Amino acid sequence: MSEGQALFAVLRQSADADTVAAMERLVGEAPDRDLCRVNVFDFARRHNVGEDTAIAAFLHAARIGLFEMSWNVLCPGCGGVLDTNASLKSVRSAEYVCALCAAGYEPTLDDMVEVTFTVSPRVRRIAAHSPDELPPWDYARQIFWGSGIDLPTENFDELVEEITLEVVELPPGGKAILSLQLPAEFIIVFEPVTHAARFIDVKGEPTRERQTLSLVFNDVHAPTGTMELRPGPLRLSLENRTQRRALPGVWIAGDKMHELLGRRRPFLTAKRLLSNQTFRDIYRTDTLDIDQRLKITSLTFLFTDLKGSTELYERVGDLVAFDLVREHFGALHEIVAAEGGAVVKTIGDAVMATFPTPDRALAAALRMRQAMRGLNEAHGREDLLLKIGIHEGPCLAVTLNERQDYFGQTVNIASRVQGLAMSQSILATAPIIDHPQCASLLGAGSQKPVAQHHALRGVASEVAIYEIP
Repeated sequence: MSEGQALFAVLRQSADADTVAAMERLVGEAPDRDLCRVNVFDFARRHNVGEDTAIAAFLHAARIGLFEMSWNVLCPGCGGVLDTNASLKSVRSAEYVCALCAAGYEPTLDDMVEVTFTVSPRVRRIAAHSPDELPPWDYARQIFWGSGIDLPTENFDELVEEITLEVVELPPGGKAILSLQLPAEFIIVFEPVTHAARFIDVKGEPTRERQTLSLVFNDVHAPTGTMELRPGPLRLSLENRTQRRALPGVWIAGDKMHELLGRRRPFLTAKRLLSNQTFRDIYRTDTLDIDQRLKITSLTFLFTDLKGSTELYERVGDLVAFDLVREHFGALHEIVAAEGGAVVKTIGDAVMATFPTPDRALAAALRMRQAMRGLNEAHGREDLLLKIGIHEGPCLAVTLNERQDYFGQTVNIASRVQGLAMSQSILATAPIIDHPQCASLLGAGSQKPVAQHHALRGVASEVAIYEIP
């Protein structure tokens, strides 16, 4: 039995069998490029498995060494990878600059940090394990572009030819002189390894006189500049002053380039992964550094608590109450995970959970209320009275008390909304109720939210809060 076969045998003990079988076929049969930075959602779609099931399988695969997980900081404009990290701990909160887009961005975990999986070289050696040996456009496709860029698989080479005037490979310390004929187009000289760019706006009357341009590539990220040249001959001098090879290319930034790079597809974001129960169970505290704060522009928080838990212990005794509360926790954890969320922590009899979108949180809340009714009916008495509060908004991902946690006013509001709930009630704020999928979910159950207005501690004005019947 090979090492790969042995690892897949281990993976089958913790992941869905059909998903593991699809992963094993992928590793055994797919071309090299399909095993570099695997887009989990695309994998799930191609193999007809659930997204959360696929995420769980790849996380377990990374844990045992079948795949290597990568946290890539993306440019939200062009979709290029600005930085690659083996751990979220390495992602900086400072601004990242994209030379190709001539713009700077402060990273957020919503859509600027993707999580991908590359097959381990101990299982199968692929070309991307030696990126400095990849041909220029394979380097761009497998290393520079993120997994959200939906590059064509068929006429890729033909499209590349149409937008490329010249590409050259420069070894460390290498130099090259290119003779080009500039068309009346917007031209980009881009080097994907050092992430350097120069824009050339080619316009005006054509000229027969040779124009010149010199570019030096180094490890200093110089500002991207734009210059004007006329259609006609260009002598382009290039020099690589880095310790790695460089791959400068001269591209026509027109409709064909937008056709090549314009199609996007969903990808696994850091936000989605942090709100995944399997991820939290596997990685626990090994997620963020103690002083790291990373922004999330939108995350949904759900808080629960049991009404009268102290009276419950008094009424039925510690042993019976403990079993009831443990049963309630088990049901809540199962529902949160089934709806694509994650339990952040439990505090006494309360639960704090996160979800990537409001509709998943609301669906979980409705299922939780129904589950408590079922448990009460099974025990023949109304012992478990669950209060639920939901709110959505921006926050910071942080480490608190040796646990990956969240900080900010959104968290505070969600907790205080739950504090207003009475027994068996679900309270949600306007961002939840106004979410289109939440409206559909409530409409399907003929549930019309009842509006209230409350003053919340730490919030200047009254907050509209809705009770879900």
